[in-house]
Amino acid sequence: MARKIRIEYAGAAYHVMARGNQGRDIYADDRDRKLWLETLGQACEKTGWRIHAWVMMNNHYHLLLETPEPNLVAGMKWLQGTYTQRYNSRHEIFGHLFQGRYKAVLVEPEGGNYFAVVSTYIHLNPARAGLIRVGKKGLGGYRWSSYPWYVRAGEARPKWFVTEHVLGNLGLPPEGRKGYKAYLEGRVLELRLKRGRKELAEEWKAIRRGWYVGGTEFKERMLALVEQPLRQGRRGSYSGEAKRAHGEAEAERLLARGLAALELTEGQLAETRKGAWEKEVLAWWLCQHTTARRRWVSERLGMGDESRVTQAIGRLKRKGQPKLERLKRRLEQVYENHNREAEA
Repeated sequence: MARKIRIEYAGAAYHVMARGNQGRDIYADDRDRKLWLETLGQACEKTGWRIHAWVMMNNHYHLLLETPEPNLVAGMKWLQGTYTQRYNSRHEIFGHLFQGRYKAVLVEPEGGNYFAVVSTYIHLNPARAGLIRVGKKGLGGYRWSSYPWYVRAGEARPKWFVTEHVLGNLGLPPEGRKGYKAYLEGRVLELRLKRGRKELAEEWKAIRRGWYVGGTEFKERMLALVEQPLRQGRRGSYSGEAKRAHGEAEAERLLARGLAALELTEGQLAETRKGAWEKEVLAWWLCQHTTARRRWVSERLGMGDESRVTQAIGRLKRKGQPKLERLKRRLEQVYENHNREAEA
């Protein structure tokens, strides 16, 4: 089964989320919650992880974690495997506790306010789930998140938990408890308003459906890191948003070379009819040498329905069209030159 690419590097940060198998609870009671937190602490001691925010819900958890060493996969394997063993032993059951692979969204650790955005999303989980009565009970009334560690004076914090990065994102000092409380309780109140919920949903779009949270330069750096596992393994063994974004970025770069080889501008490409031979050979070329989806190729080249891309690929394989063959040879020469430049 195809799996999502895990990007690991020293200093990487992630929003990690894991759900219970078939949506079932992963904590039966507070003793289990304490057990999970204890196991998380031990994982941090083993890996050197730094945790910036966490929350336990009934059937899932969220983490904002930083990995000084490139060891997300090894650490998560130990964390989830060990907690599952302890949970099963305590309740005298067996089998999977978590549902499939955990989700890990890359977060830009430097620049921007991305740590603040992700930690806010994590800390507001109890409010969104209706576990606190908004307007009557503060967010601090929910015990099983790192929010109390941010706002309560004298609250004992383990060495692996840090608050400075999130507070700094918000322009607050290292001991800015009151400022963080005012900020986050204000966001809770926004959840009561339709406009506020809409704005928060837009802000959290990348957290929920994307593969990274960060700026354009960060995205480009991460796409470069995606290349290594794709080259080392079979491309078909991977799936997910990171692979898709990498394929589209590669297709854009290749398309620029292809247009130059065919002596076409972007404007001329847009004006060319949907079934033009130039578009057909470009579609075949992009699908041949990148992982871009056929739908994306058809939209990018202005070919209409993606079935035109499928038909074009079939024609290029069958041969028999002299002009198509000439255009194909011209593009393949460009690709060979590109590879030689990359290897030089």
